[in-house]
Amino acid sequence: MLRLLLYLSLLLAAPSALCAPHRIFIAGDSTAAEYGPERAPQAGWGQALQSYLDPAVWEVRNHAKGGRSTRSFIDEKRLDAIAAELQRGDVLLIQFGHNDAKFEDPTRYTDPATVYPQFLMRYVQLARDKGATPVLITPVARLLYDFGSLLDTHGVYTQAVKALATREQVALIDLNDSSTRWIRGLGEQGAKPYFMFVPEQNKADGTHFSVAGATAVACLVMRDWVALQPGLTSALKRDIDCEVRSAGQGGDAARPSRVAHERDIAVTQPGPHGGAGPTTAYPFFAEDTDLPFVLRKRVLHKGAGIGLHPQHKDEIYYIVSGQGSYVLDGKQYDVAAGDALLTRTGSSHALQQVGEMDLVVLLAYPR
Repeated sequence: MLRLLLYLSLLLAAPSALCAPHRIFIAGDSTAAEYGPERAPQAGWGQALQSYLDPAVWEVRNHAKGGRSTRSFIDEKRLDAIAAELQRGDVLLIQFGHNDAKFEDPTRYTDPATVYPQFLMRYVQLARDKGATPVLITPVARLLYDFGSLLDTHGVYTQAVKALATREQVALIDLNDSSTRWIRGLGEQGAKPYFMFVPEQNKADGTHFSVAGATAVACLVMRDWVALQPGLTSALKRDIDCEVRSAGQGGDAARPSRVAHERDIAVTQPGPHGGAGPTTAYPFFAEDTDLPFVLRKRVLHKGAGIGLHPQHKDEIYYIVSGQGSYVLDGKQYDVAAGDALLTRTGSSHALQQVGEMDLVVLLAYPR
């Protein structure tokens, strides 16, 4: 029922090609807020949201502000500022909780059982009164580990948002859940580049995002919003393939995903197909015979080459560095870093290193 109500409200709100774009307003805290270049690399997920949406269809108006709770955002007349612009067909995204939990500060603290949902309801009611669509968002998770376990710092506030959404039939994006799984999927060390862990700025902040983190969390928001309203897909400007699994759910244990280091697999070989030597080959994942393709790096040292030979499978060479002379079906080409060479079945080709630098090539072809 909730999904149907959201679908109908957004269907009625969807702007036609001849109309001005409808707006997405964000009411929230520092995790969603916008930051200028002087705060780089810090960014909020609301700052990245527009990059996912065609501005001719949906325009993001980000009113989120650092340090605000549901209470202080209203007390500072920030909700009034949204009310002055909000109109039928718009959407109001509502995410608070980080600062509502600061019991030591009465200007921000809200009791999660009573006052917090009451304040949230004021945002919801404003949207409904204006003919806009309210969307409640649970507070995004923090990168805070203790003895190897990711801590849930928003528990009762997350539950309060979900209970209100159910009771009032309001659309819900459970960002706490998706961002928790995202952090666990990255792991404690792998998640740090997505947060404000910036040694050169003496920052170790697991609450606020870097540009990479803000972009990733905006993807989680859009992915779950599109799941509620598939009609938004037509307005997307980039992919939202950011589904996350819990750590340890990688795949088939008999066919493990993994990292290969070229230092462990280097093989010295003469130039293949009658080419001059010496070369160094790096046959990545050669033991994975079930892979449908081959990936190999080959370094053609000074004077080395791959001799002229007929091609029995489609093959791509990508020049990583250096310079070479490439012959394809009797025609010669000067090639260098950044060039990609496609040889189709039935053609013949050869590659010779030239100049002083090694010629480094990536090769890919079906097994």
